[in-house]
Amino acid sequence: MTDYLQLFRNASAEDGYLATSQDMAEDMPKWQSWIGNIAMQGKLVSTAPIRYDASIVNIEGLSIGQPHKEPNTVLVSGFLICKSESLEEVQEWSKTCPILKYPHSSVEIRSLVPFPTN
Repeated sequence: MTDYLQLFRNASAEDGYLATSQDMAEDMPKWQSWIGNIAMQGKLVSTAPIRYDASIVNIEGLSIGQPHKEPNTVLVSGFLICKSESLEEVQEWSKTCPILKYPHSSVEIRSLVPFPTN
């Protein structure tokens, strides 16, 4: 089986996520069901939402406070790592991800390459 990373991207406001507390409360059962489906198959490795505040380190130094945003204010808001026999299976799961109800949202799928252990 291959490990896959799913990055959840969503548009943001200037100083936080677009989703309100009410949106998040309403979406929680959908997320629990969606993630639970993957977990019940024994294919969930890890998942978590990501806090908005960030530190960015680059060649110019350290920036604290704002996360990296694409020009259209889209940023990574969470991730899931899963195991699967095929990319197509992960693509099918991603098509039903609750994040997709929001404008400019997406799920990026990347296969993980294990580091050699010896």
